[in-house]
Parts: sequence; C-alpha cells; structure tokens
Amino acid sequence: MIPRPPAVPPGHPSRVPPGGDLPGRRKMQHFAAAALYTALVLLALWIVRDFIPAVAWACVIAISLWPAFRKLERQPVLNGRTTVIATLLTVVIAIVLVLPIGIGIAQAAAEAHDVTLWLRNVEQNGISMPDFITHLPFGSEQVMNWWNMNLGQPLKASPAMKGLHGNAVVTFGRHFGVRAAHALMLFGFTLVTLFVIFQAGPSLSGALLKGMRRAFGTDSAQLAERMAAAVRGTVSGLVVVGIGEGVLLGVAYAMTGVPHAALLGLITAVAAMLPFCAPVVFCGAGLWLFIEGGTAAAIGLVVFGFVLVFVAEHFVRPVLIGNSTRLPFLLVLFGILGGAETFGLLGIFIGPALMTVLMVLWTDFVR
Repeated sequence: MIPRPPAVPPGHPSRVPPGGDLPGRRKMQHFAAAALYTALVLLALWIVRDFIPAVAWACVIAISLWPAFRKLERQPVLNGRTTVIATLLTVVIAIVLVLPIGIGIAQAAAEAHDVTLWLRNVEQNGISMPDFITHLPFGSEQVMNWWNMNLGQPLKASPAMKGLHGNAVVTFGRHFGVRAAHALMLFGFTLVTLFVIFQAGPSLSGALLKGMRRAFGTDSAQLAERMAAAVRGTVSGLVVVGIGEGVLLGVAYAMTGVPHAALLGLITAVAAMLPFCAPVVFCGAGLWLFIEGGTAAAIGLVVFGFVLVFVAEHFVRPVLIGNSTRLPFLLVLFGILGGAETFGLLGIFIGPALMTVLMVLWTDFVR
C-alpha cells in the first residue's frame, strides 16, 4: 500500500494557482469582460449610428401614445390583438405626419406657375414699389430712390437673377433632394421601429424596467417613469398648444383676409411647437396686410397673435409640461431651448427628460 502524501495547509505556497492570486485573476477577468462588453456596445452603436434618430423619434412617439395604447389594449374587441393595435396606431401617426406635408406640397405645386410668371415679370420689368412707402412719416424719399435704383429696374442682368439660372440652383436642388431622401428614409424606419415597439407591448416595457432595476437599483424604475412622464408632458405642451395656436391664428388669418389662411395656419401650428417661433409667421402675415393697405387688420392680427402667444407660453404650456414632470418653469424652458440647441428638433423632447433626471438627483442629494 502506497502511503498518501501529507496534506498541504490552505495557506501553503504550493496551494496558490500557477497564474497567481485567484481573487486578483477574477478581478482582471471582470475588468476585461466589462471592457469587451463596452467595446461591443460602442461598436454596435457606431454601426447603427444613422438609425439612432429614427429609434429616438419612435421612442418619443411610443412614450407619448403609451396611455392610448394601454386603453386600446383593455378594450374587449382589441384584447390580445397587439398587432392590430400596433398597426392602427402606426397608420394614424403616418397619416397625421404625412397629411400636412402633402397639403403643403400640393399648395406649393399649385402656386408654382404663378411664382414662375412673377419671376419672369420681375426679370423684364422689376418689382413695383408698394404704395405704403410713399406714405411713410419720414425717409420715404430715400427709400423710394433706393427702390428705384435697385428693384424698380429690370432685374434680368442682376447677379441675383443670374444666380437663379446658374449652377447654384442645380447644387441647391441636388442637396435638397438628398436631404429629402434621407428624411423620407428616416421617417420610414421610424414607423417600422414604432410598429415593433407597440407590437412588443408590455413585455418590452417590463423587460426594460427589470433590466434597469438589476443594473441601477430599484430607484431607477421610478426615475425612468418620471422621464417618460416628462416626454409625455413635453409632447402635450408643445404639440397640443401648437395646434391650438395654429387653429386660432388660422381663423384670424381668414377673418383679416390673409390668402391661404389654412396653409398659413398649418405653418403657424408647426412654428408654435417651437418656443417663441409663432410670432415670425403672424408678424409676416401682418406685414403683408400692412403693405396691402389693411393697417387696422394688420395691427389687430399682430396684437391678437402676441396676446395668444403670451398666454400659451406663460400659462398653458408650463402648466401642461410642469405638472406632469413637477419641474419649475425655468427648468422647463432651459430644457426645451437647450435641448433644441444641442440635439435639434429631437432635443425639444429630450431636454425636459434630462432636466427631470437633474431634479431627481438634486432632490435625493439634499434629503
């Protein structure tokens, strides 16, 4: 019988693995795994970088319509038919977004012939001086002389008109076509992503909340819900108020005799979704009325527009956004404007959500 070797104590050097300390090796493995996962995630984001805006827009729309999705899901007729609900909501969003653009394109196509005739007349005869210039309280003679020297004569030989027939128009058309194709592709992928998000339904939201709890703790789910509320409040405050301003100012355009009142009201609604942009549209309409001799109508339209914008921007919109996110008005304003400056149009909705995170972190810090 062969005798067994004596047992080696746990702390003896011969028990140490040849690769070194086992806890140290595990730490190195965790660090290497984290670095590998981070690199893979960054590589994946870099590959899909052109589609990130589409996914972000789809997430914003899905978060905004999530209460409507849940209400439809609870209906007996649609219970369990997630694909039908996803198709219905996606089609509605497509119609709501495409219809105004289609109306604008149709209106522009209808006016293209008149614009072409006007440009030809300007080339041959120049631009006639408006009547209101002769009634200016001061400086009318200087303005008339400048107008006659620069605009009153035939503009066929002017550099601006030559540019309209040169390579500048071709280059502009090419860039515009590329941008339009890119926007159309982005819109298509947004609709596809939106359909997938709605089709996944509650399982997707449950998985996201579970993953956030596992990765960042139990408070992260509450923070995510508040960020979603911030996005919904921002959409309500911007879109709903913008549509309301567009409808009311569209009625004012029609009453004061502004041409194409419906189209101009649609443009005003889109501009009103951006803070303090609606005055650009209705002030332009007021200037047109003033040039045409409707001084009283122009003053009334501008005054009504500024009163409407003041009420919407200082009372209605902060209430809709601030109540849903519990943010002060100043943070709401900074979030919208700063987000728009940093991320473009998408930042209007991202900014208040980030301000909500900042507010939650500050509240937890001062407790």
